[in-house]
Amino acid sequence: MTSTPRWPDIDRIAYGGDYSPEQWSPETWREDVALMREAGVNLVSIGIFSWALLETSEGVFDFGWLDEVVELLHANGIRIDMGTPTASPPAWFFANHPDARVITRDGVVMGFGSRGMASHSAPAYREAAVRIATELAKRYGQHPAVVLWHVHNEFGVPVGEDYSPHAVREWRLWLQRRYGSLDALNKAWGTAFWGQHYTDWEHVGAPAAAPSTVNPAQRLDYARFTDHQLRACFIAERDAIRAHSDRPVTTNFMANQHNGCDLWAWAREVDIVSDDHYLWAADEEGEIGLAIAADLTRSVGGGAPWILMEHSTSAVNWQPRNVAKRPGEMARNSLSHLGRGADGILFFQWRASRSGAEKFHSAMLPHAGTDSRVWREVVDLGAKLGRLGDVRGSRVHADVAILWDFESFWAQDLEWRPSEDVSHDERIRAYYERLWRDGITVDFALPGHDLSGYKLVIAPAQYMLSRTDADNLNRYVEAGGTLLVSFFSAVVDEHDAVHEGGFGAPLEPALGVRVEEHLPMREGATGAIDWNGTVVPVDVWQEDLVVTGAEVRATYVAGPAAGEPAVTRHAHGAGTGWYVSTRPDAAGLAAIMGAVYADAGLAPAQLPAGVEVIRRHGEHHDFVVAINHGPDAASIAADGVDLLTGDEIKGMLNLAGGTAAVIRTEAQHTPH
Repeated sequence: MTSTPRWPDIDRIAYGGDYSPEQWSPETWREDVALMREAGVNLVSIGIFSWALLETSEGVFDFGWLDEVVELLHANGIRIDMGTPTASPPAWFFANHPDARVITRDGVVMGFGSRGMASHSAPAYREAAVRIATELAKRYGQHPAVVLWHVHNEFGVPVGEDYSPHAVREWRLWLQRRYGSLDALNKAWGTAFWGQHYTDWEHVGAPAAAPSTVNPAQRLDYARFTDHQLRACFIAERDAIRAHSDRPVTTNFMANQHNGCDLWAWAREVDIVSDDHYLWAADEEGEIGLAIAADLTRSVGGGAPWILMEHSTSAVNWQPRNVAKRPGEMARNSLSHLGRGADGILFFQWRASRSGAEKFHSAMLPHAGTDSRVWREVVDLGAKLGRLGDVRGSRVHADVAILWDFESFWAQDLEWRPSEDVSHDERIRAYYERLWRDGITVDFALPGHDLSGYKLVIAPAQYMLSRTDADNLNRYVEAGGTLLVSFFSAVVDEHDAVHEGGFGAPLEPALGVRVEEHLPMREGATGAIDWNGTVVPVDVWQEDLVVTGAEVRATYVAGPAAGEPAVTRHAHGAGTGWYVSTRPDAAGLAAIMGAVYADAGLAPAQLPAGVEVIRRHGEHHDFVVAINHGPDAASIAADGVDLLTGDEIKGMLNLAGGTAAVIRTEAQHTPH
């Protein structure tokens, strides 16, 4: 097989979405393709939930209808992202292989009729998945319309952990490979506690539900094992495809949901990173959550252009309250993803389903048809993206990194932590929101990454931190970097054991402080800190700090730590380490971050409220994506050509409320 290309063969920004022709008649297919052309669609994903119609019984295939769809799309110049349908095994599969069903932690056997129902450790499922992927690749692997492969759908959703006998068998093998001996396992898991010492591998079960809290080190390893098993399924299908096709292979991540997948590890296995993003309706500023997901997707992919594989034209159907997008919101969402590195803008789905669980999910072609606001906006967005071909391949550069560590999150989310109100999602959102409002672009990173290219690194929620990674952060500061660490960080090692030396001990060189005691607050209680004479409200958490070299920059004035240090700054080598031992909100962080920015040599962009600006850097030009999320007109400094309108911008860009612009401007070369 020839080497796999990095990007599918599409000469424009990819635009389209999931298409389910099996739900419709051939007459509707022809209508769909004509409307796709009208909307500017150039890429659709097909076959994702079609297993039962492609393999009608075990080993018996029917590709006739799919052949017709492929040729129809090809004749109309629409490229194909060919899906493997392995997220939804057919009824016959479970009838033939009942042992392949998922069993929950509570011992409940999952039934048929949903999706993601099979045990990822069951040999019969692995064999069947590879078989259907192989047959699809043999048939369509070299078809000129097929430019991308889409394995499975949203691994880990809705089923991640599985406690079936197949999973337990593979779990023991995984542990033997990881630890090599029971002595090493017992040491890592701290099994002397509660008399859990193991003397036989057959005695090591999965951490199923028990009368009290199960060993947290065991549960953390089971999360790692689950991620490994899911990824092994992807790799098996990917390799089956690669045996017959040289087109790139991906699977759709879910960066704004914790679905049990370590996206840093997954990104190393795909040819192109892709993501599904849906706004959380409860978030009144969903554009900030969107930006977090987009920046994370770009970051796990090493900064390369990526594909927004799914988002919605309007409401979704699976949240407690499914809020519809208002006029212009779909375009703003799409352009924000594009600004943050996406070279493909796709939706779920093309035509709204009339039956099934997702019939209330919005689509490019809604139930209301072509005489609808959503359809008009879909056509308008297709035209806009058609003008942005020059943006393709350009990249986003950031001076700030926020640490995002899935394994640390898995550990922090286990039971019996000091306060159930301490959330890694909340802390990351607070610090990210402060940077977003200050107009500072962010990458995400792991604590063990090379961080030398960043002026500032923020660790909002690094509960788990190995000694090796802590040394990396200490060296980063010593070499001249600025590091900010938030509370409840560097508490445990990679086995969820408290560090020798106590809480925060591994980062004491960089921070000049350690934590004597955590002081979580009662529900509803508030406190405050004194920052240079300004009282900043805080809540949820305070700490009793021991200062071993840092200067105290803020003191608690209310709460359990009143009178004690709250925020510290420490000079270490050529750099600076900051520690914030409590929970101010994004507004409360403004003054603190101003001082941190000064240490890092950063300057806030002073943007109007609600205005988002992102710059993509190209070889010959840069592209400034400016989005006004607010209702009122706003202006920002800009020079260049607005690719959406063709207007030349000299000195000042005026953005009406709810509108956006993409300005092609002179390249600003950056060393990062």
